[in-house]
Amino acid sequence: MNRSRRKPGPALPHGRTAPPRHARPRTRPLTARRRRAGYLFSLPGLLFLALFLAYPLLYNVWTSLHAVRLQELLAGSPRFVGLDNYRTTLDDPGFWHAVRLSVVFTVGSLLFQFVIGFALALLFARPFPLNGLLRSLLLVAWLLPPVVSGTLFRWMLDQDAGAYNALLRAVGLDALAHDWLLDPGTSLAGVIFANVWVGVPFNMLLLLVGLHTIDPELHEAAALDGANTWRRFRWITLPLMRPVSVTVLLLGLVYTFKVFDLIFVMTGGGPVDATSVLSLYVYDIFFRFFRFGEGAAAGLLLLLVPLLVGVVYVRRLRGEGEAA
Repeated sequence: MNRSRRKPGPALPHGRTAPPRHARPRTRPLTARRRRAGYLFSLPGLLFLALFLAYPLLYNVWTSLHAVRLQELLAGSPRFVGLDNYRTTLDDPGFWHAVRLSVVFTVGSLLFQFVIGFALALLFARPFPLNGLLRSLLLVAWLLPPVVSGTLFRWMLDQDAGAYNALLRAVGLDALAHDWLLDPGTSLAGVIFANVWVGVPFNMLLLLVGLHTIDPELHEAAALDGANTWRRFRWITLPLMRPVSVTVLLLGLVYTFKVFDLIFVMTGGGPVDATSVLSLYVYDIFFRFFRFGEGAAAGLLLLLVPLLVGVVYVRRLRGEGEAA
């Protein structure tokens, strides 16, 4: 009887031999059936994106290229006007006033949110009694709906029943007490104050995670070399926190630039358009003046800033992934 002998594989160093060819695992090509199964599993998510993201966006683009006001909408006969809605929007002084307010609101909110969030992250990075409890209480500001937060701050900044004015009167500063949200000179500062309160916990959480990734031995070695607290913060913490800080600022810019509900509840864009940022400007064009074509154009212009920031953020994440 002839017995088939398995041919040994090629000789390897130290007397080892490779396994026979038929014993090696083979990678099976992806069959058409498996590909179809993958498409079927992805279909619900793709339908959701198409229905709630792609279709509204494309319809908004179509609307921005047509003269769609209330009478055209009711008659069902919008007229194609090309880029006229964009020209009308860019020629509107109210649009540029809203752009300036959005820039001030965004920069002011990001500055205070990041600085206060970084300080709190440094505080909570050190163990102390009630650390977890205090950190959980700070998250309440982030977890509350913006409508609730806006209502709370509208009451706090009220002239008669507001807690802030009551505090000023208690310390003898009655002359400073007034209705902060009805004064055009202080209404924007009031909504920035409220938005900072809402955004600080988000900044603190992300920055705290970044602080925990820093090796404590770096600070210990620097302390042994005679570096004081400021030098360790300046030359160790800040450089190592730069990637996390950029991510926090980019995400904060996207979230802050499109804030609507908080400002709408607190001031409605007033007084005399003192807090009418771009999101409220688009709302007014749509739902107060029923100029849907111009409102769609303004909405797409509002979308440009988060879109550009999102592209920068994705490229940064991709660059960090390739570097790793």
